[in-house]
Amino acid sequence: MSQKTIPINPEVRIGHVHLKVADLDRALKFYCGVLGFELTQRFGSQAAFISAGGYHHHIGLNTWESKGGPPPPSGTTGLYHLAILYPTRAVLADAVRRVLAAGIELDGASDHGVSEAIYLRDPDNNGVELYWDRPQEQWPRSPDGGVAMFTHPLDLDGLLKETRAA
Repeated sequence: MSQKTIPINPEVRIGHVHLKVADLDRALKFYCGVLGFELTQRFGSQAAFISAGGYHHHIGLNTWESKGGPPPPSGTTGLYHLAILYPTRAVLADAVRRVLAAGIELDGASDHGVSEAIYLRDPDNNGVELYWDRPQEQWPRSPDGGVAMFTHPLDLDGLLKETRAA
């Protein structure tokens, strides 16, 4: 029996993500100290909420079920990565420079046609993607007009030469 699927409203967005972490202070050093998120609320050593631009929270960090725990073993289900969308290529470049200055290794850097993305791990081994979207009119298209994403190596040196306009 086939049922017609009703599409989700196109204005729906993913508002925030909660991550189980082993050490709240260590996680805050990464997300606030390196990436630059702002702490909006903290509950002792159990939970913290962080955001960009004064939103109540984009990321929740908690130790409720994970304090002192190891990352999930490879080959199990769970979060593949969280993706942080930057408004421009130059702002993404700033974030990548901060990550590299903190001595954090990159897992990869890809040009997907629709976006450019940097992949790394947070201190709890959660995957983190830092990316920016190209304007939709620049997205690669298939002959029928659909999106034609791909994965090519990103010119990281070219990205790092980006600077914000003064």
